[in-house]
Amino acid sequence: MTTASNGDLAAQVGTNLPYLRRYARALTGAQNSGDKYAMATLEAILADPQVYDRSISPKAALFQVFHSIWSTSGATFEDGDTGLAARAQAHLSSLTNDTREALLLHTIEEFTFEDLGAILGVSQDEARELVDIAYSEMSKSVSGRVMIIEDEAIIAIDLEAIVSEMGHQITGVARTEEAAIKLAEAEKPDLILSDIHLADNSSGIDAVNRILAKHGDCPVIFITAYPERLLTGEGPEPAFLISKPYSEDQVRSAVSQAMFFASTETLKA
Repeated sequence: MTTASNGDLAAQVGTNLPYLRRYARALTGAQNSGDKYAMATLEAILADPQVYDRSISPKAALFQVFHSIWSTSGATFEDGDTGLAARAQAHLSSLTNDTREALLLHTIEEFTFEDLGAILGVSQDEARELVDIAYSEMSKSVSGRVMIIEDEAIIAIDLEAIVSEMGHQITGVARTEEAAIKLAEAEKPDLILSDIHLADNSSGIDAVNRILAKHGDCPVIFITAYPERLLTGEGPEPAFLISKPYSEDQVRSAVSQAMFFASTETLKA
């Protein structure tokens, strides 16, 4: 491969790497384990650039290499991961193969069914069926208590409606960091759905960090208009991240995925 080709490949991979890292973390439920899979993907491409399929879109090609590693590893979490991951693995064992992956790829990463088929090695029709099965299986899987931290009233109402329709209990909606702290004191959530910038210029990230420090770990989904600011790889990053403006399918998918990592014993399996 020529130097120019190498440079082109590096540019394509670099552009799409943040989104692969987001996807890998959503699959594994943690930054460290997700990034290990992303790094293995890069190493595979460096070792043999031919595994990167230039006949499909650059993003799909990168994710295709990732899936060849993810599937051959048994699509399991690291032995050293937390109890959240162990609990998730128990829940996931009851799902049809590739359905969770298909749902994330289609909704969060917005792949077409054509690209989805290329990534997973199935036909477009099979890819569509996997997504349909995922919605059915995950809607019956787990339910729990969800806290919403969002300062825009219309968005908060929309999120509350989506999450409630999925069968989850809303513990409340907080518009500021301090309100979120008080809400967590009143009832510990199984999942937190949080904006980044809040009404009084306080931080959703700070609110979440304070809640987790006091009440223990639980999955968190951040919703932001600037996801790239949380996908730099330079520090701690959320495992679940969706962009504004979001679609209902993206919220439903992210909530369903995140609930598999909830640590509470009260979840209904």
